[in-house]
Amino acid sequence: MSAERSPRTSAGRSPRTSAERRSVVVTGASGGIGLVTALELAAAGYDVIGTVRSAARAVVVEEAAVDRGLSVRTVELDVDDPDSCAEAVVTAESMTEHGVWAWVNNAGYVQSGAVEDVSDDLVRAQLETNVVAPLRLARLVLPGMRGRGEGRIVHVSSVVGRLSVPLLGWYCASKHALEAVTDALRIEVAGDGVQVVLVEPGMFGTDIWSAAQEGGFPPPGNPRYASAYARAQSLSRRSEHLPDPVWVARTVRMVLDNPAPTARYVVGADAMSGILAERLLPTLVTDYVKAVAAGLRGLPARRGPHG
Repeated sequence: MSAERSPRTSAGRSPRTSAERRSVVVTGASGGIGLVTALELAAAGYDVIGTVRSAARAVVVEEAAVDRGLSVRTVELDVDDPDSCAEAVVTAESMTEHGVWAWVNNAGYVQSGAVEDVSDDLVRAQLETNVVAPLRLARLVLPGMRGRGEGRIVHVSSVVGRLSVPLLGWYCASKHALEAVTDALRIEVAGDGVQVVLVEPGMFGTDIWSAAQEGGFPPPGNPRYASAYARAQSLSRRSEHLPDPVWVARTVRMVLDNPAPTARYVVGADAMSGILAERLLPTLVTDYVKAVAAGLRGLPARRGPHG
Protein backbone atom coordinates (compact mmCIF):
# COMPACT_ATOMS: atom_id res chain seq x y z
CA MET A 1 0.00 0.00 0.00
CA SER A 2 1.22 3.49 -0.63
CA ALA A 3 0.38 7.11 -0.08
CA GLU A 4 0.37 9.03 -3.34
CA ARG A 5 1.02 12.60 -2.28
CA SER A 6 4.24 14.34 -3.24
CA PRO A 7 6.95 14.08 -0.59
CA ARG A 8 7.50 17.12 1.59
CA THR A 9 11.10 17.69 2.57
CA SER A 10 12.51 18.49 5.99
CA ALA A 11 13.23 22.11 6.77
CA GLY A 12 16.38 23.37 5.10
CA ARG A 13 16.66 20.42 2.69
CA SER A 14 16.15 20.38 -1.06
CA PRO A 15 14.03 17.57 -2.52
CA ARG A 16 15.91 14.94 -4.46
CA THR A 17 15.14 14.70 -8.16
CA SER A 18 13.82 11.38 -9.51
CA ALA A 19 17.32 10.57 -10.80
CA GLU A 20 18.81 11.17 -7.36
CA ARG A 21 16.17 9.40 -5.28
CA ARG A 22 17.69 6.43 -3.59
CA SER A 23 15.55 3.55 -2.39
CA VAL A 24 15.73 2.61 1.29
CA VAL A 25 14.04 -0.27 3.10
CA VAL A 26 13.28 0.10 6.82
CA THR A 27 12.24 -3.05 8.67
CA GLY A 28 9.75 -2.91 11.53
CA ALA A 29 8.28 0.28 10.06
CA SER A 30 4.79 0.16 11.56
CA GLY A 31 5.68 1.61 14.95
CA GLY A 32 8.30 3.05 17.27
CA ILE A 33 11.70 3.97 15.87
CA GLY A 34 10.94 2.19 12.58
CA LEU A 35 7.91 4.31 11.75
CA VAL A 36 9.58 7.56 12.77
CA THR A 37 12.62 6.63 10.68
CA ALA A 38 10.56 5.75 7.61
CA LEU A 39 8.79 9.13 7.80
CA GLU A 40 12.02 11.03 8.44
CA LEU A 41 13.72 9.47 5.41
CA ALA A 42 10.69 10.03 3.18
CA ALA A 43 10.61 13.69 4.24
CA ALA A 44 14.30 13.91 3.34
CA GLY A 45 13.53 12.79 -0.21
CA TYR A 46 14.39 9.10 -0.10
CA ASP A 47 12.17 6.50 -1.77
CA VAL A 48 11.15 4.58 1.36
CA ILE A 49 9.74 1.07 1.61
CA GLY A 50 8.75 -0.02 5.10
CA THR A 51 8.34 -3.66 6.08
CA VAL A 52 5.27 -4.66 8.09
CA ARG A 53 3.94 -7.92 9.45
CA SER A 54 0.39 -7.59 8.09
CA ALA A 55 -1.91 -5.61 5.83
CA ALA A 56 -3.41 -3.96 8.91
CA ARG A 57 0.00 -2.65 9.93
CA ALA A 58 0.55 -1.40 6.38
CA VAL A 59 -2.51 0.82 6.80
CA VAL A 60 -0.91 2.34 9.91
CA VAL A 61 2.17 3.30 7.91
CA GLU A 62 0.13 4.61 4.99
CA GLU A 63 -2.06 6.79 7.18
CA ALA A 64 0.93 8.17 9.09
CA ALA A 65 2.61 9.08 5.79
CA VAL A 66 -0.53 10.68 4.35
CA ASP A 67 -0.93 12.79 7.50
CA ARG A 68 2.48 14.31 6.77
CA GLY A 69 1.99 14.58 3.01
CA LEU A 70 4.53 11.82 2.33
CA SER A 71 4.75 8.61 0.34
CA VAL A 72 5.91 5.41 2.03
CA ARG A 73 5.27 2.09 0.35
CA THR A 74 5.18 -1.17 2.26
CA VAL A 75 5.98 -4.85 1.86
CA GLU A 76 4.97 -7.63 4.23
CA LEU A 77 7.78 -9.38 6.06
CA ASP A 78 8.17 -11.81 8.94
CA VAL A 79 11.85 -11.44 9.79
CA ASP A 80 11.88 -14.81 11.59
CA ASP A 81 10.77 -16.66 8.42
CA PRO A 82 13.61 -17.28 5.91
CA ASP A 83 11.17 -17.67 3.00
CA SER A 84 9.42 -14.43 3.90
CA CYS A 85 12.78 -12.66 4.05
CA ALA A 86 13.79 -13.90 0.61
CA GLU A 87 10.44 -12.93 -0.88
CA ALA A 88 10.50 -9.48 0.72
CA VAL A 89 13.95 -8.68 -0.66
CA VAL A 90 12.93 -9.74 -4.17
CA THR A 91 9.72 -7.72 -3.91
CA ALA A 92 11.50 -4.63 -2.60
CA GLU A 93 14.07 -4.80 -5.39
CA SER A 94 11.29 -5.07 -7.97
CA MET A 95 9.55 -2.00 -6.53
CA THR A 96 12.57 0.25 -7.14
CA GLU A 97 13.98 1.85 -10.25
CA HIS A 98 17.65 1.30 -9.49
CA GLY A 99 17.50 -1.37 -6.78
CA VAL A 100 17.62 -1.08 -2.99
CA TRP A 101 20.44 1.31 -2.13
CA ALA A 102 20.13 1.07 1.66
CA TRP A 103 18.61 -1.48 4.03
CA VAL A 104 17.90 -0.42 7.62
CA ASN A 105 17.49 -3.40 9.94
CA ASN A 106 15.40 -1.97 12.76
CA ALA A 107 12.98 -4.80 13.59
CA GLY A 108 13.61 -6.36 16.99
CA TYR A 109 12.25 -6.59 20.50
CA VAL A 110 13.25 -6.33 24.16
CA GLN A 111 12.71 -9.28 26.46
CA SER A 112 13.00 -8.78 30.19
CA GLY A 113 13.89 -11.49 32.64
CA ALA A 114 16.64 -12.58 34.96
CA VAL A 115 18.98 -14.93 33.12
CA GLU A 116 17.80 -17.88 35.24
CA ASP A 117 14.13 -17.20 34.43
CA VAL A 118 14.25 -17.15 30.62
CA SER A 119 13.66 -20.51 28.94
CA ASP A 120 15.74 -21.90 26.09
CA ASP A 121 12.85 -21.38 23.67
CA LEU A 122 12.56 -17.70 24.61
CA VAL A 123 16.33 -17.27 24.30
CA ARG A 124 16.30 -18.79 20.81
CA ALA A 125 13.41 -16.55 19.77
CA GLN A 126 15.27 -13.46 21.01
CA LEU A 127 18.45 -14.38 19.15
CA GLU A 128 16.54 -15.31 15.98
CA THR A 129 14.82 -11.93 15.73
CA ASN A 130 17.61 -9.69 16.96
CA VAL A 131 20.68 -11.41 15.50
CA VAL A 132 19.98 -14.06 12.87
CA ALA A 133 17.22 -12.15 11.05
CA PRO A 134 19.09 -8.88 10.40
CA LEU A 135 22.17 -10.72 9.18
CA ARG A 136 20.00 -12.97 7.01
CA LEU A 137 18.48 -9.90 5.39
CA ALA A 138 21.91 -8.33 4.98
CA ARG A 139 23.08 -11.49 3.24
CA LEU A 140 20.10 -11.37 0.89
CA VAL A 141 20.53 -7.72 -0.14
CA LEU A 142 24.30 -7.90 -0.57
CA PRO A 143 24.35 -9.42 -4.09
CA GLY A 144 22.34 -6.53 -5.51
CA MET A 145 24.44 -3.92 -3.74
CA ARG A 146 27.67 -5.61 -4.75
CA GLY A 147 26.49 -5.78 -8.35
CA ARG A 148 25.79 -2.06 -8.35
CA GLY A 149 29.06 -1.30 -6.60
CA GLU A 150 27.46 0.59 -3.71
CA GLY A 151 25.03 0.30 -0.84
CA ARG A 152 24.39 0.88 2.85
CA ILE A 153 23.36 -1.59 5.52
CA VAL A 154 22.36 0.02 8.82
CA HIS A 155 21.76 -2.06 11.92
CA VAL A 156 19.81 -0.39 14.72
CA SER A 157 21.42 -1.89 17.80
CA SER A 158 21.37 -0.43 21.33
CA VAL A 159 23.67 0.97 23.95
CA VAL A 160 23.38 -2.47 25.59
CA GLY A 161 25.34 -3.79 22.63
CA ARG A 162 28.29 -2.11 24.37
CA LEU A 163 27.42 -2.83 28.01
CA SER A 164 25.14 -5.19 29.97
CA VAL A 165 22.43 -4.51 32.51
CA PRO A 166 20.59 -6.86 34.88
CA LEU A 167 17.14 -8.24 34.01
CA LEU A 168 17.81 -7.68 30.30
CA GLY A 169 20.67 -10.17 30.01
CA TRP A 170 19.48 -12.05 26.94
CA TYR A 171 18.47 -8.85 25.17
CA CYS A 172 21.96 -7.49 25.89
CA ALA A 173 23.43 -10.75 24.58
CA SER A 174 21.49 -10.39 21.34
CA LYS A 175 22.76 -6.85 20.79
CA HIS A 176 26.33 -7.78 21.68
CA ALA A 177 26.14 -10.57 19.11
CA LEU A 178 24.59 -8.27 16.51
CA GLU A 179 27.44 -5.81 16.94
CA ALA A 180 30.12 -8.49 16.76
CA VAL A 181 28.81 -9.93 13.49
CA THR A 182 28.17 -6.46 12.07
CA ASP A 183 31.79 -5.48 12.75
CA ALA A 184 32.96 -8.54 10.83
CA LEU A 185 30.53 -7.88 7.97
CA ARG A 186 31.66 -4.24 7.69
CA ILE A 187 35.24 -5.34 7.02
CA GLU A 188 34.25 -8.17 4.68
CA VAL A 189 32.23 -6.02 2.26
CA ALA A 190 34.10 -2.70 2.44
CA GLY A 191 35.97 -3.51 -0.78
CA ASP A 192 32.67 -3.90 -2.63
CA GLY A 193 31.51 -0.34 -2.01
CA VAL A 194 29.00 -1.45 0.65
CA GLN A 195 29.15 0.44 3.95
CA VAL A 196 27.84 -1.22 7.11
CA VAL A 197 26.96 1.00 10.07
CA LEU A 198 25.71 0.49 13.64
CA VAL A 199 23.32 2.92 15.33
CA GLU A 200 23.28 2.54 19.12
CA PRO A 201 20.36 4.32 20.84
CA GLY A 202 19.84 4.67 24.53
CA MET A 203 16.30 4.75 25.96
CA PHE A 204 13.73 6.59 23.87
CA GLY A 205 9.98 6.98 24.17
CA THR A 206 8.56 3.99 22.30
CA ASP A 207 6.32 1.08 23.31
CA ILE A 208 9.23 -1.38 23.11
CA TRP A 209 9.87 -1.00 26.87
CA SER A 210 6.25 -1.74 27.75
CA ALA A 211 6.37 -4.83 25.56
CA ALA A 212 9.49 -5.95 27.42
CA GLN A 213 7.43 -6.41 30.56
CA GLU A 214 5.02 -8.84 28.89
CA GLY A 215 5.44 -12.59 29.04
CA GLY A 216 4.76 -13.39 32.66
CA PHE A 217 7.95 -12.19 34.31
CA PRO A 218 8.76 -12.83 37.06
CA PRO A 219 7.60 -16.45 36.96
CA PRO A 220 5.40 -17.62 39.85
CA GLY A 221 7.41 -19.02 42.73
CA ASN A 222 10.48 -16.87 42.20
CA PRO A 223 10.08 -13.84 44.48
CA ARG A 224 13.80 -13.01 44.31
CA TYR A 225 13.33 -10.38 41.61
CA ALA A 226 9.76 -9.28 42.36
CA SER A 227 10.65 -5.79 43.59
CA ALA A 228 13.02 -5.24 40.67
CA TYR A 229 10.35 -6.20 38.14
CA ALA A 230 7.81 -3.95 39.84
CA ARG A 231 10.29 -1.09 39.45
CA ALA A 232 10.86 -1.94 35.78
CA GLN A 233 7.12 -2.02 35.11
CA SER A 234 6.71 1.37 36.74
CA LEU A 235 9.47 2.82 34.57
CA SER A 236 7.98 1.32 31.38
CA ARG A 237 4.66 3.01 32.10
CA ARG A 238 6.45 6.35 32.09
CA SER A 239 8.01 5.85 28.65
CA GLU A 240 6.24 8.97 27.36
CA HIS A 241 8.70 11.02 29.43
CA LEU A 242 11.70 9.56 27.60
CA PRO A 243 13.37 11.44 24.70
CA ASP A 244 11.62 11.55 21.32
CA PRO A 245 12.73 8.70 18.99
CA VAL A 246 13.01 11.24 16.16
CA TRP A 247 16.62 11.71 17.28
CA VAL A 248 17.35 8.12 16.33
CA ALA A 249 15.60 8.63 12.99
CA ARG A 250 17.66 11.75 12.30
CA THR A 251 20.81 9.81 13.08
CA VAL A 252 19.86 7.16 10.52
CA ARG A 253 19.22 9.94 8.01
CA MET A 254 22.65 11.39 8.79
CA VAL A 255 24.22 7.97 8.18
CA LEU A 256 22.58 7.79 4.76
CA ASP A 257 23.32 11.41 3.84
CA ASN A 258 26.99 11.14 4.81
CA PRO A 259 29.21 9.95 1.93
CA ALA A 260 31.66 8.52 4.47
CA PRO A 261 29.81 7.44 7.62
CA THR A 262 31.70 6.12 10.62
CA ALA A 263 31.30 2.57 11.89
CA ARG A 264 28.91 3.39 14.76
CA TYR A 265 26.76 6.22 16.07
CA VAL A 266 25.74 6.49 19.73
CA VAL A 267 22.39 8.29 20.22
CA GLY A 268 21.24 9.76 23.53
CA ALA A 269 22.89 11.31 26.58
CA ASP A 270 22.20 8.18 28.65
CA ALA A 271 23.91 5.99 26.06
CA MET A 272 26.96 8.23 25.84
CA SER A 273 27.34 8.53 29.61
CA GLY A 274 26.78 4.80 30.11
CA ILE A 275 29.49 3.85 27.63
CA LEU A 276 31.88 6.40 29.13
CA ALA A 277 31.23 5.13 32.65
CA GLU A 278 31.78 1.55 31.53
CA ARG A 279 35.16 2.52 30.13
CA LEU A 280 36.42 4.68 32.98
CA LEU A 281 34.97 3.29 36.21
CA PRO A 282 35.91 0.06 37.98
CA THR A 283 33.55 -2.85 37.34
CA LEU A 284 32.72 -3.00 41.07
CA VAL A 285 31.33 0.54 40.83
CA THR A 286 29.35 0.07 37.61
CA ASP A 287 27.92 -3.23 38.88
CA TYR A 288 26.68 -1.52 42.03
CA VAL A 289 25.13 1.41 40.15
CA LYS A 290 23.34 -0.94 37.73
CA ALA A 291 22.02 -3.05 40.61
CA VAL A 292 20.63 0.02 42.39
CA ALA A 293 19.10 1.37 39.17
CA ALA A 294 17.42 -1.97 38.51
CA GLY A 295 16.01 -2.21 42.04
CA LEU A 296 18.18 -5.19 42.96
CA ARG A 297 19.97 -3.28 45.71
CA GLY A 298 19.20 -0.27 47.82
CA LEU A 299 21.33 2.77 48.47
CA PRO A 300 23.35 2.58 51.72
CA ALA A 301 21.63 4.16 54.70
CA ARG A 302 22.84 7.63 55.58
CA ARG A 303 24.60 7.80 58.91
CA GLY A 304 23.98 10.49 61.49
CA PRO A 305 26.66 12.97 62.62
CA HIS A 306 27.92 10.48 65.21
CA GLY A 307 27.92 7.46 62.90
